Amino acid sequence: HVERNPGRLADIINRTVARGGSVLIPAFAVDRTEVLLCALKDLRSAGLIPSVPVYVDSPMALRSLEVYRKALERADADVRDTVRADADPLGTAHLGALTTVQESMSVNVPAYPSIVISASGMASGGRVLHHLAYQLPDPRNTVVLVGFQAAGTRGRALLEGARSVKIHGT
Repeated sequence: HVERNPGRLADIINRTVARGGSVLIPAFAVDRTEVLLCALKDLRSAGLIPSVPVYVDSPMALRSLEVYRKALERADADVRDTVRADADPLGTAHLGALTTVQESMSVNVPAYPSIVISASGMASGGRVLHHLAYQLPDPRNTVVLVGFQAAGTRGRALLEGARSVKIHGT
């Protein structure tokens, strides 16, 4: 696991947006997505990244996000004070929740720079495969791998610099 480096993430986002591309982040639906949303919100609030649309495209991640929201609303004891003090720690004011297949397909070829967080974290299944199929060929776009990538997964192949990966048999 690489140490958390928000400056590096900000740099990647800024370079991608500057060339008119979008950032695709395959992420685990539970916890990793919420951690990413907090980090993106902090970067945007600090003026370190532009205010571009952020989409979560994972039914499971959206359900998990709802659990987090409810815990924040109830001020659960296990929610850290620093998080509890923020009115919108997950940055949901700037969040687009993609719930339908049609909404998911709408960000395959984005009309403007955006950030898409989609499951699965190792790019081994789920909606992220469709985004990879459409976005990998466009050099303006960037895929950011934020979690462990097991040997034999598409995510590991990308991490190791694969020039091509199979998606849906091709």
